[in-house]
Amino acid sequence: MGLKVGVIGLGYWGPNLVRNFATLDGVEIAAVADKDISRVERVRRLYPYVEPFNDGLELVERGGVDAVAIATPVAAHFDLALAALQNGKHVLVEKPLTDNPNTAEQLCKEAEKRALVLMVDHVFVYSGPVERLKEIIDAGELGDIVYFDSVRINLGLFRHDVNVVWDLMVHDLSIVDYLFNGATPKKVQSAGLKLPEFGQECVCYATLRYPNGMLGAIHVSWFAPVKVPRFIVCGTKRMAVYDDLEPAERLKIYERGVDFVEDSHQIYKMLVSYRTGDVWSPAFDTKEPLGKVCSNFVECVKAGSMPRADATAGLRVVQCAWSISTLLERGDAMA
Repeated sequence: MGLKVGVIGLGYWGPNLVRNFATLDGVEIAAVADKDISRVERVRRLYPYVEPFNDGLELVERGGVDAVAIATPVAAHFDLALAALQNGKHVLVEKPLTDNPNTAEQLCKEAEKRALVLMVDHVFVYSGPVERLKEIIDAGELGDIVYFDSVRINLGLFRHDVNVVWDLMVHDLSIVDYLFNGATPKKVQSAGLKLPEFGQECVCYATLRYPNGMLGAIHVSWFAPVKVPRFIVCGTKRMAVYDDLEPAERLKIYERGVDFVEDSHQIYKMLVSYRTGDVWSPAFDTKEPLGKVCSNFVECVKAGSMPRADATAGLRVVQCAWSISTLLERGDAMA
């Protein structure tokens, strides 16, 4: 018998989850739920066999599913995920896991106690260029990582329920968590801009300092004239750029850097030697990242194994986003 999956939330992301789960062998989309009945009917025109619900909690309790995927606004994540876990369902939650470290930790404990899979849809962690970049970093090809710089800016969509940290920056925080094996910053600094018309920060600059000396900078914005999704990693041997808008070469490795050479004639001075070499674009998996998210979730449910974007990764991202967002709300610069 196949795995029966229910999808809660059919706005922008939910239908994509339905589509990807429906393509997997041994998986049945058994139920869908949304408060907007027109969204439910739209999905049922493509998948007429699914059981419709207008309430996510009702789907959890009466939908006859083995697992649920939650694609609602973040404020509803905790209640829906907790109810699903308490009803013995495996859970996939759209990013972020929750909007508070305490509730995120509670979900982690609940899933562990019940031996259920709790996974976060950190979709960029399943992106081919990011997977390949991690392989390159782990192999030591970039050398020791000195710093990373991430930019994710665009014009819109302005959201009233969460600020730009919870909407956009969690993508970058999940990438950082994956690339650097869950490293936790020892110090966070942030600055943001709030437009009075919207009541939420629409621009944020965050700086993260790590125990090993690595420095990170992340800039996100809903208020920019161009769309830029770019991630730069600089190591002592090589440097890498991941640009999600590049049509062909989304990941590039640069044979560039600097060497510091002691001047034997002036013992207290150092000479800087610049290295400029080839630029190459490594091959990577081109499968749809969300498809790999859904596949990994199903595999882990069936095997009882741990997904790549597991609950603890989701918790770490929430903790970091919470620190950055709290600083913005208090008007502080550092924590």
